[in-house]
Amino acid sequence: MIEIPSSMDIQIASEKIKPFVHRTPVFTSQSINRMFKTRLFFKCENFQKVGAFKFRGAINSILSLNKNELKNGVATHSSGNHAAALSLAASVKNSKAFIVMPNNAPKIKINAVKDYGAEIIFCEPTLKARESALEKVVKDTGATFIHPYNNLKVIAGQATAAKELLEETGNLDYLMAPVGGGGLLSGTALSVHYFSGKTKVIGAEPKGADDAFRSLKAGKIIPSVNPQTIADGLLTSLGNITFPIIQKYVSGIITVKEKSIIQAMKLVWERMKIIIEPSAAVPLAVVLENQSEFENRNTGIILSGGNVDLEKLPW
Repeated sequence: MIEIPSSMDIQIASEKIKPFVHRTPVFTSQSINRMFKTRLFFKCENFQKVGAFKFRGAINSILSLNKNELKNGVATHSSGNHAAALSLAASVKNSKAFIVMPNNAPKIKINAVKDYGAEIIFCEPTLKARESALEKVVKDTGATFIHPYNNLKVIAGQATAAKELLEETGNLDYLMAPVGGGGLLSGTALSVHYFSGKTKVIGAEPKGADDAFRSLKAGKIIPSVNPQTIADGLLTSLGNITFPIIQKYVSGIITVKEKSIIQAMKLVWERMKIIIEPSAAVPLAVVLENQSEFENRNTGIILSGGNVDLEKLPW
């Protein structure tokens, strides 16, 4: 039986990270609500440090390490937001960060990691290449590996975003988060389970990267193979910690078309005047494609991040 973060773990994480993270605002949009005859509450993690929710999990995991575990630095593999988050979190504790990144990672994310002072090791854009490059780094440096999502401290940290959203909105019918590796979705599901029993949690996923949807259906992890989507934060497979949590506490995963993701992203940019990345638009795309399901309901949406390459907008 895999251990999962308790309500106490999430509360401890919340207190521990408070001095380091932004308590991001919750926005609503009258025009989007009118459009879909619903009430949506957007938790703006695009305003989090490093521009994504990932900083919560990264800083919680760094603050949970002892001196000995930190002395040779930390290491991870990530195409973007976790890389930047761990780099900044390590710098908070004056620790080194070694980041394995695929050589096709978005330039904006590579630059951010460099700016936070981490050492980047590039590899081919496959999970196998990432993992073997990381293994070598850990062996050579003695750094402590912090998994991007399949890590109890990371999950407890990500759970704090939903905890804050629930504190500000009270009773929600639904709470929706995008799903890639499942760190955010499993953390969200745990917060809802502990702090808002009646709310249903829904995972939002692109049709072109629907491994989590298929995994839930199959009852076992189906790896993400050659995913095709503009939501570059949602390309990874679920982990052996995130999957059982999602299986147990998430009501379902809904998949959406690329066209809807672009439409939802554009809608947030135009109507709410805030920048979100494609991955963050996936939950709103779910509302867009399933309007009747959300009519007259209170739905929380976690806008997961705002790191978008302005040279490569999808419209």
